[in-house]
Amino acid sequence: MLPRPSGTVRTCVLLALLAATGVAILELVREQTGTPGFFVGLGLALLPVAPLMAAFRWLGRAAPAPWSQLLFCFGWGACTAALIAILANNFATEWIAATTTDASAADHLGSVAIAPVVEESAKAAALLLVFLFRRRHFTGPADGFVVAGFTATGFAFTENILYLGNAFVEDLADRSGVLESVTMATFFVRIVLSPFAHPLFTVLTGLGFGVAAVSARRSRRIFLPLLGLALAMGMHALWNGSSQFGEHGFYVVYSCVMVPVFGLLVWLAVRIRRNRLRAVEGELALYAAAGWLGAAEVPALASMPARSLARSLARRSGGRAAGRTVARYEADAAALALLRNRARRGGPVRERDFAGRERELLHRLWQARATAGPALARAAVMEELVPPWFDALEPVAARTDVPGPRRADQDRGAPDRTRRTGPDPTRGTVPGPTLETAPGTTPGTVREPGLRRSGPWSSATPAGPASIRPCVLPGGDEVR
Repeated sequence: MLPRPSGTVRTCVLLALLAATGVAILELVREQTGTPGFFVGLGLALLPVAPLMAAFRWLGRAAPAPWSQLLFCFGWGACTAALIAILANNFATEWIAATTTDASAADHLGSVAIAPVVEESAKAAALLLVFLFRRRHFTGPADGFVVAGFTATGFAFTENILYLGNAFVEDLADRSGVLESVTMATFFVRIVLSPFAHPLFTVLTGLGFGVAAVSARRSRRIFLPLLGLALAMGMHALWNGSSQFGEHGFYVVYSCVMVPVFGLLVWLAVRIRRNRLRAVEGELALYAAAGWLGAAEVPALASMPARSLARSLARRSGGRAAGRTVARYEADAAALALLRNRARRGGPVRERDFAGRERELLHRLWQARATAGPALARAAVMEELVPPWFDALEPVAARTDVPGPRRADQDRGAPDRTRRTGPDPTRGTVPGPTLETAPGTTPGTVREPGLRRSGPWSSATPAGPASIRPCVLPGGDEVR
């Protein structure tokens, strides 16, 4: 059996593929539009790229994916997927025209039946690659949104160059004025009215992959991406065929289908982002109770304005390096929270690398906490997420205003046998809180904050550099 290629080899192969397809699509588009048309189309097609990328990046800021992954998705859509679509669509249209001897019917059939299948499948290939080989960065529907959005934005960018460049060449031949030009009409339809069209289609596929990433059933992990892809193809076909529904067919489909679906997806995106921040706050509270995070860090890490303020404060006091440290700390904390959230919902079977990944993230957090912790605590106070008198160094479990769930022995009036002691000098130069446990008490247990839970939960182990230990998996009976 051949060994699986390393990550470096896969990266080099993908970069070579993107470079080759990029050169090919560049030359192909330039041949079809001419050099003047290419540069005009390029300039106009660039206009919606930055706003779309910023919108999708905003959605993923709660747990940001690496820029290298997002740029790969954009490059795949702009180069590889666009090249596949142009070649396959031209071949299919020519074959249908030769078979039916009806060029107009071939164009119509190609745009409605062939193009949606080819284009959405080519874009979905990028999502599939990220889903298979970068699973740790594909943690839910929000990541599906972002990956699909960047891929589709790249694809629409190249397609807009082609359409706008051809329109400009046509206007040069006809000597049309600016207002009545084909270029202006194309720009209005593709850039002003519907810059979100391709992202809207592909986001449906991304949602299928995103829900599959957190699904425990194997059948759902296969069925949901296919369902999302089928919906994307159907929406794309409806959009391409709207001009065949009469004189006002385009405006009917746009106002009655595209705009409502776009509004629904925007609402869903905002809700997904809010729910992700709530999950971050809920899961990190348990790590704060065990001493891995400061009490004031949790609300700051669950607030995007507070995160931004913390990075700004760190840059003022420690320069750009400190700002980057805080940014990495925020990203690692969010990744840790979502990792535990997925494990709690899906169980140990769904997160086989839970212990190793958790240990890695905890180690990185502990190393950066001296820089990031004070900045986040100060940002929490300045954003009024905690009271001004709040003691950021006081452990969560020791606070009287953060109640924990009562155990059975507490309900019977038995004393609380778990108490927190000071730092252990034997643990290293950066002390972490330890737990002293009375006989008969499970080691490493802490009182949890007052969080609503739908199932059994086992708390995180106490912090300390010498005990970067895995937590007990939620709902499990043993430490993995």
